[in-house]
Amino acid sequence: MEPRAEGDVDAPRLQQGPSPQHLLTTVLGEHLDSSEAELPSAAVVAVLGEFAISPASARAALSRLVKRGLIGVRADGRTPRYHVAPHAIARHRAAMHHFLAFAAVPRPWDGQWLTVAFSLPESRQPQRHALRRTLGTCGFVRLYDSVWIRPGGDAEVVRDELDDLLRDVPGARWSVLRARFEDETGPGGPAAAYDLEALAGAYREFVARHDALFRDVRAGRVGPAAALVARATLMDGWRQFSRIDPDLPAHLLPTDWPREEARALFLEAHTALGPLAHERLVEVMSPAWPEAARWVTHYVAADDPRDPPRRASR
Repeated sequence: MEPRAEGDVDAPRLQQGPSPQHLLTTVLGEHLDSSEAELPSAAVVAVLGEFAISPASARAALSRLVKRGLIGVRADGRTPRYHVAPHAIARHRAAMHHFLAFAAVPRPWDGQWLTVAFSLPESRQPQRHALRRTLGTCGFVRLYDSVWIRPGGDAEVVRDELDDLLRDVPGARWSVLRARFEDETGPGGPAAAYDLEALAGAYREFVARHDALFRDVRAGRVGPAAALVARATLMDGWRQFSRIDPDLPAHLLPTDWPREEARALFLEAHTALGPLAHERLVEVMSPAWPEAARWVTHYVAADDPRDPPRRASR
């Protein structure tokens, strides 16, 4: 077998599904941290070209993000210049902190489960479906048909959501309370509401899917072009766990819980790929945007997960 050239690695490609908008938001969120950075559309086209996105699709994604208010446009002169909106910058910072710090330390646990109990007339099926969607978005799972739980959390948020949704629905009744279970691990306890086997399988699949990349990172075989795509792929895969993993107390988890291994491998690769992805992004943007090196950066996880991630020097 012939040896692979530097940069010719088994870096996983992005799975079918992420849209050009999603990719652009991911890359700009990780690598631009100032709304003062103004770039031309050609730079955006060049970036998404690294992910095999056509110029037409790249421009359409940029236009849609402008319409959504996530990217602003300044039309000084003949060439429009684009910048990440200040509120989007703030949201990206918070999101990066959340993703990089997720599951870093055990959840503080006082034994209380945030619980929602509700009753709706049979004729209110549309409202029932909407209520279930809302509870799922707020991190709740169904323990019984009309009893939903989550491990702790802010009651005010879900109270406000339920009030907005059910305030004018005749016959609707609901309560938000905190409960303790006599047998948390039994068949009728809260642990039974979660499919921990499927979640463990998702963590193991994440590790297996990126195994070749993890080995290449450790061996120093990843070049800048592969690093840019691989880092975005890793983040896209890891971020899902902060949504689907309820972060249950340790005593409710199986003894061979695979999350710690997955997180350690993710952080190792994400950190190592940062400077390389940074280098490639400057390289592909600079022909259309000579100021790229001044503005492009990347996030690095803080040593203390309670602190926000730090940004590499530009």
